[in-house]
Amino acid sequence: MTPGRLDRALLGVALLLIAYGMVTLYSAGQTDVVTNAEGVWTRQFVWIGVGLVAGFVAFKTSFRFIEWLAPAAYVLGILLLVAVLFIGTGAGTAAGTKSWLAIGGMRIGQPAEFAKLVTVLMLARHLSSLKEPPRTLRDLWPSGLIIGLPFLLVMAQPDLGSALVFVGIFFAMLFWAGVRPRLLFMVISPAVSLIAAAATWSWLVWIVLVVALMVIWRPYIWESVAVIGLNFATGVGALVLWNRLAAYQQNRLISFLNPEADPRGAGYHLIQSKTAIGSGGWFGAGYTDGPQKRLAFLPEQHTDFVFSVVGEELGFVGVLIALLLFLALFLILVRVARRAADPFSSLVVFGILGLWITHVFENVGMTVNLMPITGIPLPFFSYGGSFFIICSICLGLALRASWDARLAGYMDI
Repeated sequence: MTPGRLDRALLGVALLLIAYGMVTLYSAGQTDVVTNAEGVWTRQFVWIGVGLVAGFVAFKTSFRFIEWLAPAAYVLGILLLVAVLFIGTGAGTAAGTKSWLAIGGMRIGQPAEFAKLVTVLMLARHLSSLKEPPRTLRDLWPSGLIIGLPFLLVMAQPDLGSALVFVGIFFAMLFWAGVRPRLLFMVISPAVSLIAAAATWSWLVWIVLVVALMVIWRPYIWESVAVIGLNFATGVGALVLWNRLAAYQQNRLISFLNPEADPRGAGYHLIQSKTAIGSGGWFGAGYTDGPQKRLAFLPEQHTDFVFSVVGEELGFVGVLIALLLFLALFLILVRVARRAADPFSSLVVFGILGLWITHVFENVGMTVNLMPITGIPLPFFSYGGSFFIICSICLGLALRASWDARLAGYMDI
């Protein structure tokens, strides 16, 4: 093994994102009033140090050992998610949830972040062991169980943002494992029915479309009945689900549709974020000079809304650079997954890709009102330890997969 076999493109893009994130965190703490963002960039160095160690350990670990360890790690993740329901606390924009483990009043981590990674490992182990991709809904039940357990436990906290990440991981890995798009459509259709139920006409149009596709595709009769039945059930049960949501989650969804309905309450975060990004123009207000940020009108500017700082101070150009760096990272991960030395490592890398894409889409989307506010961090930008360490481990695993592929001769050095 020589240093020349290290994937410099992957490592270089990741380091640029970390540096960009640190520069943004420094600016987030430069305010004219006292905020929680003050000095976070110095504390983030600690997490970067821990992350480098964790990422290096992941890089030096054989994928065969990781595959063997996956079931035990997954069980540990589930146990931590169960524990957090009893002794968990909230923080930031998710103060009403039970998502953090704490000892003596000091928060020590979010089990959901660990659960995302171990779920990727467990699902990769299962899918890579199959002789052929799942062909029917019945074939998908083991994969659904692997994803469903952490999904339901995270929803019980309740943490909608992290729960959606499990959905993103699920569909990304099933797609990479070779599951047919029409089967993926049948799986996701009840969720679409739930969203379409916001208006009677849209739900009726969706049901007609689902029935028509079942007639055209002609799956097994029991599959057609199951898909149509679940779509009816989720549509009819939308009101029941709405009533089971926590009050703050209902307010976030309402503010997503109409932020001005409660400008000083549920819609405040979104209005301030859109104002900050919109005022940035092409080149922004200037580094550290964003007025919304300096006056602390922008909430959680070092965690959930750190991307708004980029938009306000560096403008469209700064936003474009950040998104292009993420795009480069994602394309490199696709290349690594495509040329990986074995199915397990390939699925792990693509699962990591699904994890990161979902985080970026949710976080950036909520800052510009394309997604409801879910309190989810932006990879390599948002302040915090749990997610940054997990991202570092994911990076280490991707580098290891690339290294193994190069040693096996599947990739050009």
